[in-house]
Amino acid sequence: MWFKNLSIFRLTEAFTLTPAELEQQLSPLAFRPCGPHEEFTLGWTCPINKSGQQLVHPSNGFMMICGKKEERVLPTAVINELVQEKIQEKEDQQARKLSKKERTEIKDEIIFESLPKAFTFSRKIYAYVDVKGGYLIVDSASSKSSEDLLSLLRKSLGSLPAIPLNTLDKPSTIMTQWLLTQQTPSDLTIEDECELRSEESGSIIRCKKHDLSLPEIKNHLDSGKEAIKLALNWSDRLAFILNENLDIKRLKFLDLIQDQVSDIDAPDAETQFDVDFSIMSAELSNFIPRLLELFGGENQA
Repeated sequence: MWFKNLSIFRLTEAFTLTPAELEQQLSPLAFRPCGPHEEFTLGWTCPINKSGQQLVHPSNGFMMICGKKEERVLPTAVINELVQEKIQEKEDQQARKLSKKERTEIKDEIIFESLPKAFTFSRKIYAYVDVKGGYLIVDSASSKSSEDLLSLLRKSLGSLPAIPLNTLDKPSTIMTQWLLTQQTPSDLTIEDECELRSEESGSIIRCKKHDLSLPEIKNHLDSGKEAIKLALNWSDRLAFILNENLDIKRLKFLDLIQDQVSDIDAPDAETQFDVDFSIMSAELSNFIPRLLELFGGENQA
């Protein structure tokens, strides 16, 4: 259950719903499988992988929720081939070129006919509300998944005043300075991965398992490139890749955190989920304000 990626959104208004009230708001949009002619469905499911259980898992002022998306798989190459065959057949029969509208109608018809026979796959998108801190934190490696969850939550609640984190200092500028000087705040350590981009040409340099203190890195930075991704370690508690949008990728909770988990003997999966969630959310409630502080504080203008 440990989050591996963080997309963090600031709630610009206080979140006042109780867990029971939030549960009531989410229930009408509970997940259901795709119908025969639906390309996808998206709804709420139990975060603890148990059907029929609650859709909101509260713990110490934090509320975990989970969206589930099921999609039908229609291979583009197969659809395109069927469309071209149908278009060619009709053009031969009618001895004329079909219009753009007619071609589109053929494609829509083939997709409609193919959907019931297509395989489905599903994925879950976890998130939690930090009521006290005023954040919505989504475990997502892609902006599309984050937007899917936000869209579903807005549909359930009627509205959701949430915006991406914004800091006074530009993250890429600060990360570039850390690399140039090889000096970071005392609780932060640069690790062995980065991505550098030239604003002028758009060229990108990616380094993995690389000593980022070597002169070649400084040469790239001196030539005008900026750090848009950087591997960091925070206080030997968290390791992660930070990007220019303050998204966190490949998050790892290190031994200092995992030791807290191993000290607790959970009797069942639900209790273990609650333990993990409690420790994770408490840790991130300390880390997120520090993350904002590293980049000059939050820009609330």
